[in-house]
Amino acid sequence: MAILVCLLPFLLALGLALLVPSPPRLDMTLASSAELLTDPFLQYPTSDSVRVVWFTEFPGVRHWVNYGRDLELKAIATSQKLSRLREDTRSRIPTPPTQPTFRPIWRHEALITPLTPGQRLPYQVTSLKTPEDPLYSAVFTLTPTPPPGTPLKILLTSDHQLMPMTAANLQKVVETIGFIDGVFLAGDLTNIPDRASEWFDDQRGGAFFPCLQGRAQYTLEKNEQTTLYQGGQIIQNAPLFPALGNHEVMGRFSMTEPLGEQFNHAYPREQAEAHYAQQFANLNIAEDPTFKAAWIKANSFNTDTYEEIFSLPEHSPGGKKYYAITFGDVRLIVLYITNIWRVPSLDDTALSRYREPTYNLQNPEKWGYGQHIFESIQPGSSQYEWLINELDSPEFKRAKYKIVMFHHPPHTLGGNIVPAYTNPRQTILTDPTGQVQKVRYEYPLEDDHIIQHLEPLLTEKGVHLVYYGHSHLWNRFRNKAGVNFLESSNIGNSYGAYFSDEKRPIPEGYQATYVATGNPNGLEPIVPTIDPLFDEQGQPLPYIASNDITVFSILDTQKGTISSYRFDTRQPMTQVVKFDEFDVR
Repeated sequence: MAILVCLLPFLLALGLALLVPSPPRLDMTLASSAELLTDPFLQYPTSDSVRVVWFTEFPGVRHWVNYGRDLELKAIATSQKLSRLREDTRSRIPTPPTQPTFRPIWRHEALITPLTPGQRLPYQVTSLKTPEDPLYSAVFTLTPTPPPGTPLKILLTSDHQLMPMTAANLQKVVETIGFIDGVFLAGDLTNIPDRASEWFDDQRGGAFFPCLQGRAQYTLEKNEQTTLYQGGQIIQNAPLFPALGNHEVMGRFSMTEPLGEQFNHAYPREQAEAHYAQQFANLNIAEDPTFKAAWIKANSFNTDTYEEIFSLPEHSPGGKKYYAITFGDVRLIVLYITNIWRVPSLDDTALSRYREPTYNLQNPEKWGYGQHIFESIQPGSSQYEWLINELDSPEFKRAKYKIVMFHHPPHTLGGNIVPAYTNPRQTILTDPTGQVQKVRYEYPLEDDHIIQHLEPLLTEKGVHLVYYGHSHLWNRFRNKAGVNFLESSNIGNSYGAYFSDEKRPIPEGYQATYVATGNPNGLEPIVPTIDPLFDEQGQPLPYIASNDITVFSILDTQKGTISSYRFDTRQPMTQVVKFDEFDVR
């Protein structure tokens, strides 16, 4: 960034700064508070260690963790200032800035080791703001990775996004299940990943960390009843394993555009590389690898905030973007399978999945390039080849439960499964003078990367469960080989299910013929086994897609089952209902 700042006047003089972001204004920062910004939470357990992480709005003098039966042991934390967190005029904070403004937030992490498998110890974090001003957390408990055979209850959740029912959902998890041993979260943690308040203190009361730490203050109004929900105290005592969803990917960087616009303006990396080659072809800096990498990232997309917030295994070519870890009897493989979301509209003004808006036709640097994929899972890609090796690993083969988690649905009744999961094929139509008249995108069904390449591989290697989100509903499927597919993402709002007479918005006149109702990829949805909901004709529904009923799922490794529960927020005094259960293996 320093190189970019120094070169910016020169680039402006040459008229080459079309896509170069403005330098950050370091004087534009928001005032900090004198409290811990979050409770501590647990990350990346191993057989003899676990990491404790927390955040403050001040750098502090020193930060540490006391742990042990009498808190007699101490581990000093390392600290890092998060590099991309900002607020803007749409932030839900007391005084939103008029333009994107850096918010100083520090992350603290202590490695707690050596630990004894199967032993849970108390811990407490301390942040010393000044030598005379210590701040303490409450006391929680930690443990390393549970050894095989340990009975665990693992929360399967997804698509929190500060949605209205998220706090209620997580509060009911704790009230119903009690202690949770781990959390598998299949992406879409917040809405705008670089907006700090969405992680920590959005004034609506349902930011990401407060909901998972029982510190939320979200008021839900249903049927003229007002109920306050606080979420659940979960990740202070249980490790969180997230996956990247499309809402963890930030687009082209700017210090003037609203953060939501930056998020929506993710640009294919190969297009950014082409612009770079064109703009810097005759300049000495063109081959500077540091400058080139920073420029392309700033003008395409990044997952920097997600990677800075979470401690995850980094043994894959993608680092934290995709990883594998053993947790008790579970071998969990987390993949980076998501694309940018575009509206399905064919309207002339829409930044659509299927076409470019008319007003942008003569400005290719502003094109959306359809629902382009962020990281390849095609055969030959780094992620695919890593996955093959992981599926052949001793850790995977000896695991009792083999689970793969990612964001984009392979099977669903939701709308986000259309079009096919493949990079769009672009067609540019011009008039005789060369003026662009239309840009449209096709997604060949026969090139769906998940269905054509990934699912056969996972089936061949004996995966028991594929868990995912994205469509904000609950439904599940099972293929002929016995692989279970579960989408349990009806945490907040639902976009509906396309079942029976409900039809997806699909384009006409395109090469691919998309399925308007049901699951486009063939598997039939399974009706809940215990207590399904019913339609108006009295038929049981194989899904829950509701803005009133919220759902969560629990993997019980002792029983070998996944149980799904629903709670009707319109009737806050009623009990949570277990409506489905199936064997994982």
